[in-house]
Amino acid sequence: MTDGNIPVFGRRRNEQPVPPPAVQVFSSAPQSIPALPVSARTTADAAASATIAAAAAHAAAITTRADIAELRALCLARMDATAVASLHPDRLLIEVERLISDLATEKRVQLNGREQRSLATELVDDMLGLGPLEPLLLDDTINDIMVNGPDHTFVERGGKLIQVPVRFRDWTHLTNVCQRIAASVGRRVDEASPMCDARLKDGSRVNIILPPLAIDGPSLSIRKFSKKPIDFDKLIQYGSLTPPIARILEIAARTRLNIIVSGGTGSGKTTMMNAMSRFIDPAERVVTVEDAAELQLQQPHVVRLETRPASLEGKGEVNARDLVRNALRMRPDRIIIGEVRGAEAFDMLQAMNTGHDGSMSTIHANNTRDALARIENMVQMSSMGLSPKAIRTQVVAAVNIIVQVERQRDGGRRVTQVTEIAGIEGETQLLNDIFKFEVTGETATGKLTGRYEVSRIRSAFHERLQYFGLDRSWMAALDDIG
Repeated sequence: MTDGNIPVFGRRRNEQPVPPPAVQVFSSAPQSIPALPVSARTTADAAASATIAAAAAHAAAITTRADIAELRALCLARMDATAVASLHPDRLLIEVERLISDLATEKRVQLNGREQRSLATELVDDMLGLGPLEPLLLDDTINDIMVNGPDHTFVERGGKLIQVPVRFRDWTHLTNVCQRIAASVGRRVDEASPMCDARLKDGSRVNIILPPLAIDGPSLSIRKFSKKPIDFDKLIQYGSLTPPIARILEIAARTRLNIIVSGGTGSGKTTMMNAMSRFIDPAERVVTVEDAAELQLQQPHVVRLETRPASLEGKGEVNARDLVRNALRMRPDRIIIGEVRGAEAFDMLQAMNTGHDGSMSTIHANNTRDALARIENMVQMSSMGLSPKAIRTQVVAAVNIIVQVERQRDGGRRVTQVTEIAGIEGETQLLNDIFKFEVTGETATGKLTGRYEVSRIRSAFHERLQYFGLDRSWMAALDDIG
């Protein structure tokens, strides 16, 4: 069988090439999804999610049949890898479906049209994508994908975790998908190096851990990011913040305050920092440092740096601290660190204290005071021999505000606290909660309700607000919150 002059499969028949049908009945991995009107998006998302879930369940059901496994093996044996790589996915799907039909007739395997399309889609996704995960990656209502071995897959939709009927054939199948993801960003994951942080082509963050460290089979975690950048307008629509709070955070970014975004896992720290970064002046040079590149800055003058793990020989590692120190030599206006996890906290403070105003970073912490304690602990990891008072003095001089985000029990992500670092007395850091969210009740649908408590104490950075001519806007926004 051929496609023009390109041999697609190893076996040939004496037949003329059949042109593709004018209307595609089933497409494996479309290159893009048409945008939907806002008014239709909720209904369309629900319908699309149901369709994807049904397709995934059907694919999982036929995966276990022995005759299907035989057809799958025969198809893979007859494919020409070089020709497959040169074909468009839609054309490849047609060819694979045709081959499955021929093989099913030859082997006397009973397959209906839907099963043929499901098997063809599964094979194309395995060859060109991430196998059974492709339908989940196309579902815009899903935020996280968590695979616990070949038989258990969970997703987060609407802030809630649910199990979905998606499964892999076996440990080997799942391991191959994990290794394909790692290889796409030049990294390696196997028994000798069983942990890996990576990213997908769309910027989604990936963590992989393989046996023997993962006892029940390979574990794969994918944090998806919106195909369209999320700004404050969308966060207001989601209920993550209110317009006056968005104005406060916008002023903080425009006046080049040094900002730490704090929160727990999956609370929306990176999303918040992406939204705030949209107010960085396009004329500024920004250098980002990340373990796995996921920031989506829209400015034209951005240099993205990414850490590198050690090789199997234990050589060639480049950690975040190395990159932060190198970034200081690159004439940056701002340095943005994806997440502070260790000794690079010392270099981050150095950058903030040496003219790189407007720098940002994220940190894992339960509240704003805990965030300061964590920064202090991580600076001590740098082995610089600084006393606690010296560290706290540097933190007070470097950090202006901490933005606390939280994933609450109703599944919503919300800005719950913004705290100013006001100064230091002795060894005690003085904090001023600019505003703090207080839960007051719950709706019949389980949605939390509350209000913000506002402090109108004069900010320690009031002179900076005056310098940028935004002091009155700041006070007006505080009045609107209250």
